[in-house]
Amino acid sequence: MLNSVLPTRRYARMIDSRRSRRDFDIDSYTGTLPPTPIPQLEGKYYIWERAFSDATDCVKLGENCAEEPSAIRCGEVWRSAILSWPILDIDDLLADRRSLQRAHLVLAWLTQYYVHSLPSVVPPEPKRIPAQISVPFVAVSRALGIAPVITYADTILWNWELIRADGPMTFDNMQIKHTFSGTDDEKAFYIVQAFVDFHGAQALRIMDDYRSISNFDDLATISKVARDLTRLTAIIGEISDLTQSIRPQCDPHVFYWDVRPWLNGSDAKGPTEPGWIYEGVEGGDKLELSGPSGGQSTVMHALDVFLDIDHKLRQKRSPAPSEDNKRADRGFMDRMRHYMPGKHREYLEHLESVPRSVRELAQTTPALKEPYNNAVAALKKLRDLHMRIVCLYIVNMSKTMPPGSRCPAAAMLTQSNQESGKGPIRGTGGTSLVSLLKAGRDATARARV
Repeated sequence: MLNSVLPTRRYARMIDSRRSRRDFDIDSYTGTLPPTPIPQLEGKYYIWERAFSDATDCVKLGENCAEEPSAIRCGEVWRSAILSWPILDIDDLLADRRSLQRAHLVLAWLTQYYVHSLPSVVPPEPKRIPAQISVPFVAVSRALGIAPVITYADTILWNWELIRADGPMTFDNMQIKHTFSGTDDEKAFYIVQAFVDFHGAQALRIMDDYRSISNFDDLATISKVARDLTRLTAIIGEISDLTQSIRPQCDPHVFYWDVRPWLNGSDAKGPTEPGWIYEGVEGGDKLELSGPSGGQSTVMHALDVFLDIDHKLRQKRSPAPSEDNKRADRGFMDRMRHYMPGKHREYLEHLESVPRSVRELAQTTPALKEPYNNAVAALKKLRDLHMRIVCLYIVNMSKTMPPGSRCPAAAMLTQSNQESGKGPIRGTGGTSLVSLLKAGRDATARARV
């Protein structure tokens, strides 16, 4: 469970309405992205950075067993070197949040490289992550209040740099720093999501303005809320446009076969397959180790909170949920919060503490009904678009064969699984994708007043 990696102090402490975005590690301009790129680790922790750099150059997917023997040997040497390391404490990182974030990113990527470079065995066995990685990784995760596995923050929020170091933080001056595949497709996949969160900072400002309202009976206030909802509708539409820009930049086949395998978490193949073991970590069997997901974006959660989207089906809304909606994972969005930085999770709790939701206000204020419904419709359209992208990049690609360089035995196994229709199509976090996305889209539509 999450409490096995969170600090002992409660993150869900009493909300103080006077707290600013900065208290939640959210910047007024960059939103959930740090306002400047995160620098590399130094001193005794540089051993992690060096291994990270070496992995980028030589470590290959273990399932790709037709690689050159020299590449296989390079991976073996790389993993053996890690086993010779000391187990470092994180004391020197605790005073600087950015250093902790960089440590989480590096250790998360090292974990993925280590696990997914191991050769496939039959029958499958649990993957063991050595204490040299797992012990400091869990300690860093506890300090940040985030799961000890690769997350959206590690691939998106903390994984960018400026093209011109002395230039401003703008769309045309940002690029992705790390990829598993080394392809422009993977860089595009990440940077588009970073742009979504960057652009989403405007939506967070609207939500904070609403959070500060004390008198809802004032006509000027209602007019401002209506304008802000109209602006929010436009921002969500712009996020949809950004999301669609993935398609010409990232080839679905490259993503599915060359990028996605690296992102798989411990439960990516379902609950019946053996997971991962974090050696040297007490209670390691209780760690949450799903992979990164767009469902871990604080901006998307904030939109749901602000517009009062009922993913858990607690409210009686129309139309009634379908049977497929009811069978979907209704705890998914809450669970994805465990994979966010703890400060961002606090921010969502702060948003939730608003005395009167904008949906409740729209139900009793005719002037707000249309602006609110338009915002909900824009969010539903975004989720429709997301479903189409998932179908293109995952559902359709799951029916294709791996590249010709892959191991023949692995290709035969892939074909066998396709023909048998074994199990649902899962995301990197192990969830059944199609039913989950449909449930999220339908829950969004039911928010309409």
